[in-house]
Formats: sequence, structure tokens, C-alpha cells
Amino acid sequence: MAADNNMFLRARDRTYAGLTEDEEREWKGPFYFIQAADPQLGLMKAWKVGDCDGGGDEWADEVRLTKQAVQAVNKLSPRPRFMVICGDLVHAMPGTDYREEQERDLKEALKGIDPGIPLVFVSGNHDLGNTPTPETVELYRCGWGDDYFSFWVGGVLCLVLNSQLFFDGSACPEQRDAHEAWLEEQLQRAAQGPCHHTLIFQHIPLYLRSPDEEDDYFNLQRAVRESLMKRFQQAGVKAVFSGHYHRNAGGFHNGLDMVVSSAIGCQLGTDPHGVRVVVVTEKGVVHRYYSLDQLSESGMDEDLKKLLA
Repeated sequence: MAADNNMFLRARDRTYAGLTEDEEREWKGPFYFIQAADPQLGLMKAWKVGDCDGGGDEWADEVRLTKQAVQAVNKLSPRPRFMVICGDLVHAMPGTDYREEQERDLKEALKGIDPGIPLVFVSGNHDLGNTPTPETVELYRCGWGDDYFSFWVGGVLCLVLNSQLFFDGSACPEQRDAHEAWLEEQLQRAAQGPCHHTLIFQHIPLYLRSPDEEDDYFNLQRAVRESLMKRFQQAGVKAVFSGHYHRNAGGFHNGLDMVVSSAIGCQLGTDPHGVRVVVVTEKGVVHRYYSLDQLSESGMDEDLKKLLA
């Protein structure tokens, strides 16, 4: 969770699960990881009673689902290189009722993860606030680690971004500008190599269905989206993974895969509670969403396993 639990050192440009960056820069063959999103403890009750502005005073269902996800991932063989949770760890906004209890119970539920499967955390709007402040960013960092950072795994450069600073960074301009300068440096590094692939993890999707869709609560504003997409494509980014929508969505445009994964927790559409299996091969990235029940009972499909051979 945070840096002190030895699951994942959430610090910019340092180590991946105890391995040095130099060791992980080299392509060593195909591997896979798990992408999850939105455990969001408290939302299921809040959504049911029609008070999503409240923090939700019950979250036993989300704890159960998180534990089910952990157990399903632990059973996979071979084991994934890491598991990333793309934001909205809990529902209660910073400084509101139930926040500390929800964070405590989520951390407890995640303790069951195989210690050989590092956890990567991505900040979401409920983790930082819709308009983050220096104080809410610092609270997140203290509880979960850096809000943006990079790491290498098997020759692949992974960038974890703070998408709230794209959505509305007006209340913390210094953090927004520092994030922007860091991102530009990372994209230049990706464009110059030697990374085999570059992947991005953020909470808010660039878009849900089409790059030219209208602005919405669930996507980034069109001007921001278009700028980021151009920069990502120029840097050779293969895929952007996100959550936030609580439904599966996304699209493929000019070589960039926008992957929107539904939630571990509350579903706002017809998708099942689940996670995504992402296989990284020499040529590209293949991914598939699994319900928690399906992954628990049957594991990965054989065609994905063959890609790892």
C-alpha cells in the first residue's frame, strides 16, 4: 500500500518490487499484470439511497468484493508482475465522515495480496477531491504514496499520472505545474527509448467512446484530451488505462488504446464486478475484462496464457 508495507515502493523513478531500474529496463519476454479500478468503499450504499454526495455509511460489500479480487489474483499462475488500482480507492472525499475508516478497511482487505505481487495505486477524484488542494494531495501521499511517478518492468516504462490535475488543478497550481514538467520529461524519455513499450495509468479516461465526444463528468475536457493524445502518440505510448466510469468502455485511435475498466465496487451499468488481465507481448498489449467470479473459478483464458509462452 504505502511505502512502508513492502508491497510497492511508491516513489518516483526508484525501484520496482526491490529490483533496480536498470534491471527492469531490459525486455525479458511477455508478461502480464492486473488492472483494477474503483473499489470505492461506501459508494454502493450511497448510490442505493441516492446520496452520492455523502460518504456512504456502509461498505461491507466493497470489502467483500476487494477480498474476492485479491483471492482471485492470488490463485493465478503464473502470477502477475503487479496489480494496479486506477483510483477512487474510497468514496468519502478528503476531510469528510467515514474517510479514515474506509481507508483503514481497504488497506486491511488488500493485505491478503501475495507479497510477490506489488500493488500500484493511482489517485482518483474521490481520493484527492474534484478540485484537489495542496492539503488533499499531501494527505493522499501520506496515506498511499506519490500521486504521480514512473517505474520500469520488463523493459516497459509505466507512468502513473494524477488526472485530477488535468481535470481541475486550479487550487494547486504549483503541483499542477510540477506534474506537467515531470510528464513532459517522461514523454521525451519514452520517445527517445530504450523502452520496449510505454503504458499510462490514470483515473479519468481521455474519452469514453470517441476522441471527439462532448465533455462529460466521466472524461477529460476536449482541449486537454486532444493535447494529451497528441503528446502520448508522439511519445509512442501504447495504451492508457483508467477507471472512473464504473463501466467498460474505451477505443483505439491512431495507435493509442484507451482502456476504460469497470469497477471492483459499485457498477453503474450492466458489467459485473471485475478486473482486467493485461498481457504485454513484444508486439503490443492484449487485455480482457473478467468478472471476479469468472477469474476466481476459471482463471485466465488459455489463449492469453499462450501469449506468455
